[in-house]
Amino acid sequence: MIAVDNVGSSEAESPLRRRWVLLLLLLVVIYGSHAPLIALTKVDGHVPFSPSSCVVLIEFAKLLVSFASLLASGNLSALKVSVSVMTVAPYAVPAVLYAFNNNLVVFMQAYMDPSSFQVLSNLKIVSTALLYSSCLGKRLRRGQWLALAMLVAAGVSHSYFGFDREPSEEGESTGRLHITSWGLLLVLVYCFISGLAAVYTERVLKTQRLPLSLQNLFLYVFGVAINLASHLSGGGRQGFLEGFSTLVWLIIAGQAANGLLMSVIMKHGTGITRLFVISSAMLVNGVLSWGLLGIQLTPYFLFPVVLIGWAVHLYYR
Repeated sequence: MIAVDNVGSSEAESPLRRRWVLLLLLLVVIYGSHAPLIALTKVDGHVPFSPSSCVVLIEFAKLLVSFASLLASGNLSALKVSVSVMTVAPYAVPAVLYAFNNNLVVFMQAYMDPSSFQVLSNLKIVSTALLYSSCLGKRLRRGQWLALAMLVAAGVSHSYFGFDREPSEEGESTGRLHITSWGLLLVLVYCFISGLAAVYTERVLKTQRLPLSLQNLFLYVFGVAINLASHLSGGGRQGFLEGFSTLVWLIIAGQAANGLLMSVIMKHGTGITRLFVISSAMLVNGVLSWGLLGIQLTPYFLFPVVLIGWAVHLYYR
């Protein structure tokens, strides 16, 4: 199903595969529950906490867990040997790219409606696959390209047709689709950077022969620094922990776990597997949005379910 390094006999492969399946299912649930949980925290249509401080705490939690994991594994000596500019500097690149994209998402909303963004952002599947194939030298079969195209189709259909839209007073659907040429360019930049960050991170994690906990430590040091600088430069009047609730802390814990588990995928699996996790999470998102938020699903919701299942079969057969 998924290529994993250092797999020995078939006897060892079976429990390892079961652990991978559990890992992927956990990632799908965590990833898919993120947006519905944020929606549950809203007060009068607005989140009561600072999103930037939430991101800082997520990065800090991942940093602490990485350091604790490094201590528990007894690889602390590797930290002394491995700390050099040439070793650590590459981990700054994905931190900068992800921070740039996080701000770009907010900026581009002025040039398009949310539905258009959700639909077009599925192009990051294409950009990731193209960069994965060209930069990492991983050739994909025709069936695998078809599977990725089906993921894009599933994302588009889920974003646009999966939910009932609330009618306006005039009887028309709210959230009229619109996007400017500048907005389209920004979406393409966003998708390219998203793919580049994923492929670059995978390359760094796999080419450097270091413990994953140490690599995560390097990565999240930059993550904390860059996101903290972004938070402080924002100049918001809201307190750092203002509006935090138990649910917000649950979101922080979930996203920290999501980042750490995703690094396992990037280290021992492939970035393409990450795309399948994200696409499958749409289904969890839809079900939770229906169950927790009362958002009505349409019969078209079953279409992306079938597409994703078929895509998984085509890609990993």
